[in-house]
Amino acid sequence: MSDLIKAATEKASGLARQTTLYAGNAFDRVFRAASLVQAGQTPFETLHSDGLVSLRYYPPLQEDFIELDGITIPVERKPHRTPVVIVPPLAVNMLIYDLLPQRSLVRFLRAKGFEVYLIDWGKPTRAHSHYNFHTYLAELLPGCLERVRKHSGEQELSLHGWSLGGMFTLFYSGLSKDQHIRNAIILGSPIDSHASGILGLLSKGLGGVSDFVHQHTGFQVHDLRPHWFHSPGWLNTIGFRLTNPIGSVMGYWELIIRLGDREFVTNHATTAAFLDHMVAYPGGIVQDTVVRIWMDNDLSRGTVQIGDDEAQLANVTANLLAVAGSEDSMVTPGAAKRVMDHVCSADKTFRVIPGGHMGILAGSKAPRESWLEMAGWLAERSG
Repeated sequence: MSDLIKAATEKASGLARQTTLYAGNAFDRVFRAASLVQAGQTPFETLHSDGLVSLRYYPPLQEDFIELDGITIPVERKPHRTPVVIVPPLAVNMLIYDLLPQRSLVRFLRAKGFEVYLIDWGKPTRAHSHYNFHTYLAELLPGCLERVRKHSGEQELSLHGWSLGGMFTLFYSGLSKDQHIRNAIILGSPIDSHASGILGLLSKGLGGVSDFVHQHTGFQVHDLRPHWFHSPGWLNTIGFRLTNPIGSVMGYWELIIRLGDREFVTNHATTAAFLDHMVAYPGGIVQDTVVRIWMDNDLSRGTVQIGDDEAQLANVTANLLAVAGSEDSMVTPGAAKRVMDHVCSADKTFRVIPGGHMGILAGSKAPRESWLEMAGWLAERSG
C-alpha cells in the first residue's frame, strides 16, 4: 500500500510540475512575449541615417566560434575583399536578418569572413506615399552604396536581396549599369509573376481587366494618386500571413501542444516579433509593384519602367546566384527562374531549396540548405 501511495504522490508531483511549466510558458508567451524575443542581438554601427533610411555596419565578431543550428563554425579573422551589402525588401523589419543567435544571417556572414552592411529602409509613413521605384533605385540605394564604398575602401560589392530586395538588386544593376557590382544573390524574386501559381493567375486576370478599361476609357491605375495605395504595417502583416493561412494556424496549434518546450515557445515568440511588426509600404511602391510587376508582368520581358527611365535585365552582368523556395506560394520556382533568360551574367546559377517565402531566407532549414553553399559561392568570387 505504501508503494502505491508513493507512486501516486510522485505522479501527482510530476503532473503539478508539468502544469506549472505549461502555465508559466503560456503566461510568458501571452503577457511577457517581449522578454522571450532573441532577435536583434548582433551588435552593429549606424554609419548614416537621414531620419528614415539608415546604413548599418556589422563589425568583426569577438568570439572564436559560433553555433549555427547544431553546426560549429570557426570565425574567420581574415576578411574577404568584397563587402556584402544586404538590400532588404520593404514592409519587413530588420529582425529577419538577425532572427536567433543560432540562425542569424548577418552573424553567419560575419563569421565566414565577409564585411557586412545592411540598408534599413526604416518605417515609412503617409508622408512618404510618393516614394516609388525611382525614389529607392535612383536616389536612396545609390547613396547607400556610395557610403559603403567610402567606408570599406572597396569599389566592388556583393549585393544580397530577398523578395523585393532581390528585385531592387536587379533593377539597380539594370538601371545604373554599375559595373562594380561583382556578385548578386537574389532569393524569392518574381521575374515572370504570371507564372506564380494562384497569385499569378489573379494578377494576370487583373491585368486583363486593366487593359480593357484602359482601351475603352483611357484610364490607368497610375493615374491615381499614390497616397491611395499606402499600405500600413498591420495590413502587410495580415497579407503576409494570408499567403500561408494553414501554416499560420498550425503554428499556433503547435505552440499549444508544445507549451512544455521552453525553447520552442521562445522561438515562436521571436518569429512572431518579426511577423507581427511589419512596417508600411509607401503608396508609390505599391502602385509600381502591383501594376508593373504583377499586372503588366514587365519583368517577363526583361525590362521595367523606373520613373522616366527603363531598367533592363540584360544590363546585369554580375555573377548571379538566384534562389527559389520549393513551397513558396508567393514566388514559385517557375516565376523566379526566368531571371536566367534575361541577365547577361557569364556566371549564373539557379537553385531551388526547401521552404516557403520566408523560410528560404531565415527558416530552420536555410542554414544547411543555402547559407553554407552561399558562403562558399561568395568566397570563391570575393577575392
